[in-house]
Amino acid sequence: MSHPNIWQPFTILKGAQEPLRVQKGEGIWITLEDGRRLVDCISSWWVTLHGHAQPEIAEALSRQARELEHVIFANFSHRPAEQLAERITGHLPPDVNRLFFSDNGSTAVEVALKIAWQYWKNQGESRQRFLAFEGAYHGDTMGAMSVGGRSVFNQVFEDLLFDVEYLPYPETWEGDEGILEREDRVLGMLDEKLSKNPGRYAGILIEPLIQGAGGMRVCRERFLQQLQLISREREILLLFDEVMTGFGRTGSLFAHTRANVQPDLIALSKGISGGFLPLAATAVSDTVYDAFYTDDPMGTLWHGHSYTANPLGCAAGLASLDLLESNPERFQRLEGLHREGMQGVSKLPNVERVRFMGTIAAFQIKTEGMDGYFNEIGSQIKARCMDHGLLLRPLGNTVYLMPPFGIEPDELTSVYRRLEALLEEVLSRD
Repeated sequence: MSHPNIWQPFTILKGAQEPLRVQKGEGIWITLEDGRRLVDCISSWWVTLHGHAQPEIAEALSRQARELEHVIFANFSHRPAEQLAERITGHLPPDVNRLFFSDNGSTAVEVALKIAWQYWKNQGESRQRFLAFEGAYHGDTMGAMSVGGRSVFNQVFEDLLFDVEYLPYPETWEGDEGILEREDRVLGMLDEKLSKNPGRYAGILIEPLIQGAGGMRVCRERFLQQLQLISREREILLLFDEVMTGFGRTGSLFAHTRANVQPDLIALSKGISGGFLPLAATAVSDTVYDAFYTDDPMGTLWHGHSYTANPLGCAAGLASLDLLESNPERFQRLEGLHREGMQGVSKLPNVERVRFMGTIAAFQIKTEGMDGYFNEIGSQIKARCMDHGLLLRPLGNTVYLMPPFGIEPDELTSVYRRLEALLEEVLSRD
């Protein structure tokens, strides 16, 4: 049984297995209380950028804790927040210069939605809809659920969610020959919506280059470039959810950098603190910020969090950025290493739609069941992966690897060998 005072997240409670107690984390490894060591192949829900217990970040936290652990951020400021804002915006498009700090990915997206909505209100327009993409996952707060694809995760709250119009996500994979046609079809649908209803939409929100919880579905840079072109021509805001894709995950420091696209708002979280503390930020362009520069209370963004710009989280973020900037090859090399390691796995029967995006590799397992989160093959892999020394969390029949950047080439090779043995075992029983 689980602990009598804890409610586990994303868990069907009745019949759930007892959670495994973790005693220690170090680098790519976590050590369970029973002594087993597992390679953290998913960076513990995608937050552990460099590795567990990264000494440089731990030391930065220790120093900051002895100086200032927290202070209200309304009418006050502090150097860690200012330095982190300067450092992050230095890597963003030239006119994206303001960060609104919050606590997690859901709130970073929630803030972006509120800003985009009020941006038009402050200019005397009432734009009533957002555009988003099928299969998206943007978080579990009400606004974030509203712009996410409809699924079991938000179905019970359907009556509380605001209306959103969805476009197909033009996913692609290795050897896909039909992607250009699918991209152009989606872009045509978008342009038609915007031309017919020029004052309806506040903005369009997308997970750039790869959807996360929606199945690690990859799209191309070309699609994002065309998306920006249309959003500029039709005068709607372009919102990027870089909660997962930010801070090196796509092989570039940010997905929009890799795609050479300049969104108006960018939601950031997960790896922002190197996986040490909850922290998030919503970056906005100067044009958007200027729409709120007023002494009118009705033009003010009335939003905040008790732990906004927490100094400890900011100190962790600064130390993590130091590592990213001084060792970019650690995240830049991983796509090539994934391609090498995947060669054996990709030849297994029923493995299809192999795709890569920077530090992430993913593929589908073809089964008789429907694709998606509740495909039983995922549960089978999850149940057996620890016997092979791996921490995996498949998204149904989508299997993915997203290791910490500190993984060495020989360690990743070993992961793929273990994964291949695991899949041979599971598929032979299927």
